[in-house]
Amino acid sequence: MTTKTSSYTFGTTIEAPFDEAVRRITEALKQEGFDVLTTIDVKATMKSKLN
Repeated sequence: MTTKTSSYTFGTTIEAPFDEAVRRITEALKQEGFDVLTTIDVKATMKSKLN
């Protein structure tokens, strides 16, 4: 089996607390016509699944 991966990536650093960064990013996405369909709390999900 052959796995193809892309070498194109991008990223940025935001100097803000996590909750504020999420709010700012969500607002910026909305301004560009995108929306956040769902959010997943990985910590809570793992706790509920693994106790």
